[in-house]
Amino acid sequence: MSDRNVGLIGCGIMGEPMARNLMRAGYSVRVCTRTRDKAQALLGEGAVWADSPVALAAESDLVISCVSDSPDVEAVYLGEGGVCESLGAKTLCIDMSTVSPETARRVNEEVRSRGGSFLDAPISGGKTGAESGTLSIMVGGAGEDVERAQPIFDVVGKSTVHCGPVGHGQLTKLCNQILVGLNLLGVSEAVAFAKRVGLDPEVMLRAVSTGAAASWALENLGSRMLKDDFAPMFMIDLQQKDLRIALTTARQKNMPAPGTALVHQLLAANQAAGEGREGTQALVKTIERLAQISR
Repeated sequence: MSDRNVGLIGCGIMGEPMARNLMRAGYSVRVCTRTRDKAQALLGEGAVWADSPVALAAESDLVISCVSDSPDVEAVYLGEGGVCESLGAKTLCIDMSTVSPETARRVNEEVRSRGGSFLDAPISGGKTGAESGTLSIMVGGAGEDVERAQPIFDVVGKSTVHCGPVGHGQLTKLCNQILVGLNLLGVSEAVAFAKRVGLDPEVMLRAVSTGAAASWALENLGSRMLKDDFAPMFMIDLQQKDLRIALTTARQKNMPAPGTALVHQLLAANQAAGEGREGTQALVKTIERLAQISR
């Protein structure tokens, strides 16, 4: 099997640039998303439209999904008109969404019962990583399936780590989101602190960005905070979904996660202010509101 026919479900902030990179690498890409309008740019560049996940899977050697939440993944694979209704005996399904480990295991069981293979392979790196093909990929599944998927991973990412069986990719991504959330809080608080004590925040960021405080969040989100650029590299609503899954999983394992809970509550204040579809860097607005720092 050549694995050159790829079906991609979900043409959002991450899915669209991944599809584009796969086409540039010579793959034949069929796309499906809830709203065809979201796929128009890709269709204009050579992607082929599929009316449903079941139609997409029927014409694909590999199926990649990158959608918003656990119910979406279950609908894509297990629902009426879903991937599993037309799954080929050797089709490899790769879910690159961030969902609950239980969802990954449930979908894996059904895919395998129909003769296919499944990997949970959530991604990190935001919009810029998806556009540049430098995503970090955390994979759960059988080793031979990871090996088969590696050419795809090499196109869309720069780092692939096999984390264990199905579900372990999602568990590793939850660790990633815990770290992302706490780094985000640190950058937001430092920016607000700099403003309150009379520092030039741009000078502050330049001074700390090459030392022990350096981080992806500092480099990619700090400057956006100062420019009032709250366009999403990753939306608050989606970050909240990820943190909710992390907190639910922690609770199931009797694992305290006080820092994660705090970030979740602070981002809830952004949502209450109608900022849920803004980028996560908008957390700085909540911190500034708490400190009564005018913008």
